[in-house]
Amino acid sequence: MMMLKTFGIILFCGLLSPSEEVLSGLSCAVSPGAMQNVLSDAILQNGLLQQHLQGLVLPNIMGEGGLLNSPTSITGLHLVKVHLPGLTVALLPGVGVQLTIAAKLELRGNCLLGLLSELISIFLDVNITATVKCTNFDSGTVHVVTEDCLCIFGAVKIKLLSGLLSLSIDEIVLNKLTATLPSLLCPVVDIVINLVSIQVLGTLNSVIPLGAAGTIHYQLASLPFTSGLFLVLDLDGAVKQVGGSVIPHDSSPSALPLMLDKLLVMGLRQSFLNAVLLLLIQIPPQTFSCTPEAFSSASLLQEALMSMAPAGCSTCQGTSPLSVSLTLSGNPLIFLEENKATLELSVMIQVSLTPLDGPILNFLLLKADLGLNVHVSIAGGRLMLGLSLGSTSFSLESSEVGISNISSLKPHCSSLLVEKFLPLINAALGVGIPLPNVMGIALAKAEIRILGGLLVILV
Repeated sequence: MMMLKTFGIILFCGLLSPSEEVLSGLSCAVSPGAMQNVLSDAILQNGLLQQHLQGLVLPNIMGEGGLLNSPTSITGLHLVKVHLPGLTVALLPGVGVQLTIAAKLELRGNCLLGLLSELISIFLDVNITATVKCTNFDSGTVHVVTEDCLCIFGAVKIKLLSGLLSLSIDEIVLNKLTATLPSLLCPVVDIVINLVSIQVLGTLNSVIPLGAAGTIHYQLASLPFTSGLFLVLDLDGAVKQVGGSVIPHDSSPSALPLMLDKLLVMGLRQSFLNAVLLLLIQIPPQTFSCTPEAFSSASLLQEALMSMAPAGCSTCQGTSPLSVSLTLSGNPLIFLEENKATLELSVMIQVSLTPLDGPILNFLLLKADLGLNVHVSIAGGRLMLGLSLGSTSFSLESSEVGISNISSLKPHCSSLLVEKFLPLINAALGVGIPLPNVMGIALAKAEIRILGGLLVILV
C-alpha cells in the first residue's frame, strides 16, 4: 500500500505586511479553522468539485498482463464517483493558505481480456496540489490566478467480476492514469478554485443600505496576507450619504487581539464608527410646549424658570406655557476606551415665551453636553448601539430676561433630555450598523471587546 501524500492548494494572496498598507475602517483576522469550514462547505459539502468531475472521460488503456499475458484493453473509462473524506487548511506565513484534500476516484469501463469482455471498476487515491495567487489589486478587487497544478497518486485497486487480472495490470493502469489524469483534473480544479474565489471574495465587496440615510460600501483595502496564525483582511468602509457624498474618516494602525480559539476577529475603528454615527444621528429640531403632556417634569421646569425671572420682568409673569426647542449641535462622537464606549454630543435647549401683545421672548438658551453610555450587541449581522445617560454638563449661552444662575434647572433639564431627546437618538440607531459578511462566517454568539480606539468582535 503506497503512502498517500497530501493534496494541497496554495492560496497565495499577497506578501504585504500590515505596516506597508494604510489600515482603513476595519480589519479582520480569519483562522485556519474558519477557512477550513468555508472552503469545505464550498468545495465539498455543496458538491462543487464532484459536480465538475462527474462524468470525466479518460483515454483508453492498452497493455499486456491479463490471463496468460494476453493483450488487455480498457475502453470507455469514465469517472462515476468522487469520495472526498475531508479538507484541512494550514496558513503559510507570507505565502498564503494551504488547502489539503485526500480524494478517491471511482472509475468504470469495459475491459477486454483476449476474447473476454466484462465491466471493470478502478479505485484510485489521488492528491492534487495547485498554487493560487491573488494579484493585481485595484479598487477593492483582486485577480485570482491558478499555477503549478500537480497530481500525486496513491494506491490503485481494480475489481473485475472474473478476477482474471494479474498484479501487472495494476501497474499498467496506474502508470497510464498517472500520465493522463493530471491534464484532466487540473483544469477542473482551476474552474472550481475560480468559482470559489468569486464566491468568497464577493463577501468582501458589498454595498449595504444604512436605513434611509445612505449606504456603507465594504471592499478590500489591500491584498490579503497571512501571518501563520490567521489570514488578515483590511477592509475599507466607505460611508456614503444619499446622493453619493462620502463621509471621510481617518484611519490608524490598530493591533487586533490574539485569536486563541476564535474563528474570526473583526476590529472596527473609532473613526469609522464616528462616520457611521454622523450619518445615522440626524435629529431634526424638536419644539413643543412646556406642559405635563409633553414631558413629566414640565411643571417643575416652568416653576423653576419663573422663580428665576427678575422681579421687574412683567412679560415673564404671563400664564401662557413656555415653548421648548431641542436642537442637536455639532457632530456626535464615540470614544472607545478599555472596556468602555461613550458617545458625546451637544444639545441646545431654548426656552421661549410668546406674549399676547409682543414678540417672542428668549427666556434662556442652554447648551447641554451629554456623555452617553453605549451598550453594544450583535443582532442579525448588525452592530446594535443602545444609549443611556451617563453625564450632563450645562452652560448658559444667553438670556433676554437676565437669568444668570442655572444650577436649579439642571435636574429638570436632564429629565427633559432623557424623556424627549434620548429616545430619538436610540430610534435613529435602531437600524443598527450593518457588518460585512466576511466569507459568510456567521456572527452568532459573538463576543465583543472594547479597546482603546477599537471595537473588537470575536466569533
